[in-house]
Amino acid sequence: MSFAIVAGALATIGGGSAAVGGALVAVGASSALSAYGAIEGGKAQQEALERQAEEEKIAAEGRELQRKQQLNKVLAANAVSASMSGQTGEGTPASIALESAKQIGTSESMINLTDKLKGAQILRQGANARAMGNIQGASTLLSGASKVAMGYSLANNKTQG
Repeated sequence: MSFAIVAGALATIGGGSAAVGGALVAVGASSALSAYGAIEGGKAQQEALERQAEEEKIAAEGRELQRKQQLNKVLAANAVSASMSGQTGEGTPASIALESAKQIGTSESMINLTDKLKGAQILRQGANARAMGNIQGASTLLSGASKVAMGYSLANNKTQG
């Protein structure tokens, strides 16, 4: 009984032919699955790139901490060396140290900015990947819909002609 209902429905879709109706349904289903796959692929790629950006952020923080620890060691060694040689914290050595600290601060700012820009670029790549997946999915659906419509039109023209 249910087979007869399905065959009748497919024959109606196929303009009198159950085989043509079945083919049209298969084309539509295939298009829908392909579109779903493209959209999900875009989402997965975006999620992977978001994870990569987070990992890059953590690595950048680790590199920054390492640079600061190294800088602190150098500054401490310089302070010990200066005090052992009898230098006071005034005059040319102090101004050199101040200028050096300014340059180090500028350098750190540039490195941090570069790391942040790199993370932002990865996130943009993820958003673009998702958008492309959505566009590809929509394109697949439209292409499949036009194929089904053409097949339906051809099948109906054959039964009427």
